[in-house]
Amino acid sequence: MPKKPIAYIVDSTAHISHELANHPDLYVVPLNVHFGDNEYADGVGIRPEELYEKIRTSTELPKTSQPSAGRFTELFDRLKEEYEQGIAVVLSGEMSGTYASAVSGADLSGFDVRIVDGKSLSYGTTGLVRLAMELGQEGKKRDDIVDAISRHIGKGRSYIYIGQLNQLHKGGRMGSVQFYLGSMLQIKPIIQITPEGTLDVTDKVRSEKKAFRYLVDKVKKAYDEGRRTIHLMHADSPGEADRLKAQMLEAMPDLIVKTGDIGAVLAVHAGEGTMAVIWYDFD
Repeated sequence: MPKKPIAYIVDSTAHISHELANHPDLYVVPLNVHFGDNEYADGVGIRPEELYEKIRTSTELPKTSQPSAGRFTELFDRLKEEYEQGIAVVLSGEMSGTYASAVSGADLSGFDVRIVDGKSLSYGTTGLVRLAMELGQEGKKRDDIVDAISRHIGKGRSYIYIGQLNQLHKGGRMGSVQFYLGSMLQIKPIIQITPEGTLDVTDKVRSEKKAFRYLVDKVKKAYDEGRRTIHLMHADSPGEADRLKAQMLEAMPDLIVKTGDIGAVLAVHAGEGTMAVIWYDFD
């Protein structure tokens, strides 16, 4: 039986829409979430709603870790029996060791797979792999596809309103002084993903209302420049996401707003209530 041409691989911090979840050539490698001595594979060993409940009720802040090289090797060994080649797009190597694990796993397996550091997360990863799939459907060669998506790396736009300062602080992504001042003054940061794949505070707001106005204004600016589709990611906060979406549509009636959950692994660090608007120039 002939092998299929290309397998596509992402890690579990990517936003997997219903369409992608049913794609026969997409494979997801889970990150790990740790509650004390218990370890869960994101989306495999525990359902997202269970993970969110544990985040809410646990007295100890959970931790996350990248997949092992062995987990990637196991998948790649299986894929090389079914596919000629592969493309793996993973979250920023500046935020996680997942990229390094994927590279090591590919070396151990010998599967002909290109590992791409997407220098992003959530839909930032998804957008790149979705573009890769579209080019694959057009009959493009694997290396040409990688070259094409690489030209978009670091060029996506993202604005992320952090829902819970305490989780960002305890996770080591906010200094003690920043956390203290933010908590005392009820200030929460708006974060961007830089072209290098790091997180950078771009502004600060004092309330959810002002955060929503800020995000709407950023989308409106892109809309005025021709943007017609954006992706709104939220951390287990569908009601708040609906309110933000309604504000966007009130200002921009023909805007297409695609919503989705940012994922429990990312919510461990940013907290419930986090909102992100993300888009690429090809959306």
